[in-house]
Amino acid sequence: MAKTKESESESTISMILGALVVVVVGILVYNYFTNLNKPEDKKNDVVVEKDTEGKQTEGEKIIPQPKGKFPREYQVKAGDDLWKIAEENYGSGYNWVDIASHNKLENPNYLEEGQKLELPKAKVIVAGDLNGEGAQDVAKIEAKEYTVIEGDYLWDIAVRACGDGYTWSQIAQANNLENPDLIHKGNKLKIVCK
Repeated sequence: MAKTKESESESTISMILGALVVVVVGILVYNYFTNLNKPEDKKNDVVVEKDTEGKQTEGEKIIPQPKGKFPREYQVKAGDDLWKIAEENYGSGYNWVDIASHNKLENPNYLEEGQKLELPKAKVIVAGDLNGEGAQDVAKIEAKEYTVIEGDYLWDIAVRACGDGYTWSQIAQANNLENPDLIHKGNKLKIVCK
């Protein structure tokens, strides 16, 4: 049988694709072996915390320095939210929790332009602290039920109970919370970590 033009073009395309796969695999293998003996950059493994007094704890990586003296007053501007205010003043948006609890805000998602907030003295919270280590000096929750205390948020409870703040939604679902932003002192919550 004679080869048709269609089978010849399919054969040519297959050879080109095969050669492309070989080149890509070759590049990946080369990169793997050239990086195999390089020392790893350990600077990102350890985090330094600086509290609002400027004291440094162990580690190598320097996080942003809090700006100014604490406590102090802050006036809310148009477009502000607690995350943005925390980033500007502490160098970390995660400190929004400190601002919300210190000011006893019923709904931390709602701020009015001109509203006055007090920015408390607090440790700068970095992303690694969300795994239950570092800035929060609170006890780990080991029970299957937890009674909410003043200043608690589902995120904090999830970090202390499960080691992962993102499990707050599972705790909210297990407790049939209509508005997870509103938990009150004395509420008893079932702790669910999956």
